[in-house]
Amino acid sequence: MPESALAGTPALVPVLENHRFDEAALRRHLAGRLPGFEGAVAIRQFQGGQSNPTFHVATDAGDYVLRKKPPGKLLPSAHAVEREYRVMRALEGSGVPVPAMRWLCEDADVIGTPFFLMDHVPGRIFPDRVMRSGDPAERAAIYADLARVLAALHAVDWRAAGLGDFGKPEGYMARQVARWTKQWHAAQVEEMPEMEKLAEWLPRHLPADDETTLAHGDFRLGNVIIHPTEPRVVAVLDWELATLGHPLADLGYACLTYHMPPGPSGATGLLGEDFAVSGIPDQESFVAEYARAAGRPVPRDLDVFIIFSMFRLASIVAGVWKRALDGNAADPRAIGYRDRYRGMAEGGWAIAQRLS
Repeated sequence: MPESALAGTPALVPVLENHRFDEAALRRHLAGRLPGFEGAVAIRQFQGGQSNPTFHVATDAGDYVLRKKPPGKLLPSAHAVEREYRVMRALEGSGVPVPAMRWLCEDADVIGTPFFLMDHVPGRIFPDRVMRSGDPAERAAIYADLARVLAALHAVDWRAAGLGDFGKPEGYMARQVARWTKQWHAAQVEEMPEMEKLAEWLPRHLPADDETTLAHGDFRLGNVIIHPTEPRVVAVLDWELATLGHPLADLGYACLTYHMPPGPSGATGLLGEDFAVSGIPDQESFVAEYARAAGRPVPRDLDVFIIFSMFRLASIVAGVWKRALDGNAADPRAIGYRDRYRGMAEGGWAIAQRLS
């Protein structure tokens, strides 16, 4: 098997101590409802992921994936596994590849939090924002497919898909800025001037148009499954932030990596990247590929959406860091996320200053 097929195999670990739940209660609840839960069940946790803990569930009838809310006190409107289940179920059979949804349990008494089960989709997951495995041709093809899938998502008729009440179709950007300002203040444990400056700058610079599509909210390489051997997306994951929104907010978020420096592993961001050598498209090429697939002009005002995305992601990462301080983050490495959220805020403010 080629090296590129081995790379990206999801890591499974024993269930973390702070994420353990009553596995016997889960089996009792699902016995007779889903195949395989009358016999032996083996549960392990997917390593990484900072939001909703995710588990591999092996049964004699096949493999599932369980996704649940984390334990402990949660930020308002966060960790909405019920919304994830709903939107993925609505997208089954569309041009957006998603796992088959199998069961939603909104009763927190069963295992301690609401949860859902979906089919396990074999493939490769690259948790970082930059793909470093494979060769340049494979990387180019995967990024092109990411652009194609994002365009396919924005082409979905959300009314026909039964998602007419999945969000408000007007005023998305204004509501999002207000929401993530509130989330930042809920997660805040220290002073961070750039976050406050962005919270003040963004409402004064939002675009006038109010285009509405189904928006993923966290569309990036780490939230898709790549075919085991082919350079194409076979499933889009992590729909917790999905809603009705502006498509360029999704595109701006997908472009964040172009404005982030390389991390210790050399894979976090693409600032300073030699795109001709790596095969990864530069931002202009990625955006052009998306525009071609979406059948729309190349956007001229993407920078504002990128700044918003940096502010929003900084708010999310600040919340992850707070959960780590509180002892209930999904990944123990989150205790070191202070510098990440601060760096994003500083980077977003630097772009805003250049625009102003």
